[in-house]
Amino acid sequence: MDAVTVETRRKGDVEPLVRLARDDMTVVDALIVERMQSEVPVIPMLADHIVAAGGKRLRPLLTVAAARAVAAPNGMEAPVRLAAAVEFIHTATLLHDDIVDASDLRRGKVAAHLIWGAPSSVLVGDFLFARAFELMVETGQMRALGILAKASSVISEGEVLQLTRAHDLGLDQDTYLQIISAKTAELFAAAAESGAVGAGADETAVQALRDYGQYLGLAFQLADDALDYGGQSEKLGKNTGDDFREGKVTLPLLLAAARTRGHDDGFWERTINKGDRREEDFARARELVVGAGAVGATLDVAWDYADRAKAALEVLPRSEWREALELLADFAVSRAA
Repeated sequence: MDAVTVETRRKGDVEPLVRLARDDMTVVDALIVERMQSEVPVIPMLADHIVAAGGKRLRPLLTVAAARAVAAPNGMEAPVRLAAAVEFIHTATLLHDDIVDASDLRRGKVAAHLIWGAPSSVLVGDFLFARAFELMVETGQMRALGILAKASSVISEGEVLQLTRAHDLGLDQDTYLQIISAKTAELFAAAAESGAVGAGADETAVQALRDYGQYLGLAFQLADDALDYGGQSEKLGKNTGDDFREGKVTLPLLLAAARTRGHDDGFWERTINKGDRREEDFARARELVVGAGAVGATLDVAWDYADRAKAALEVLPRSEWREALELLADFAVSRAA
């Protein structure tokens, strides 16, 4: 990886949090399987294709961990249901995103829309959104319902904003961060915040965990952006270079285009602004992005957000849950090293 001395950083780890949350997540997983059932056979088949495709279920894991980090004074019944709702919201957005982006892979598997078709994928995504809201209502937690309902609308706004600014090398860094804050970080923030609210945490803890989730989500997405140019497909769960092939303007590309201005303007104009991309172009794009130090610069921004995420937790009492959340913040970025 270019220019980033990740050896001087804490590597981080997701496994301590996974181990701590294992019993709670077993309950969440059972609830997910139960609620994605339907008498219409294609619904559970398609939903299971993506839900069971692996991954750490980071967003529902955050909901559970937030509740445990505040000692869950109201118990875990509501946070568990909210965690399942969070996973359904996330899965629904993935189904819709893959159609919009014409993606071939999701979590290392063939994208659902290529197997069952775009109409079925859209409608199953809608089904999962509906299931999510059923679960939220069952908790009787109107505030948590409001948090996740707002997150759903913010995510949609982020997707539309990204779509309207696709193939636009004039995109500035602040607007890009606004897009990923809505598109990705908002659900991380809402997952943690709703877990704290559902568990009965005080306002200081609720705000701290929302801030943690927001910063973690930004760090996570920026690391993914870096991986698309400097990583491997197995780490991404999709093909490296997919962002470039889809004409997505991410931070590494923006930085590389700015740093190579006057030398490679024609390449960026053809491939991004005009959308004329050939099979061999990604190798050249990757060379320019890495050579310009744009992968490392993106990871530097990601590390800053990871540090902010950890700082947000300082108001919480020291516990194994807080320590595991701190390790997760470092892991979000170090996985891209």
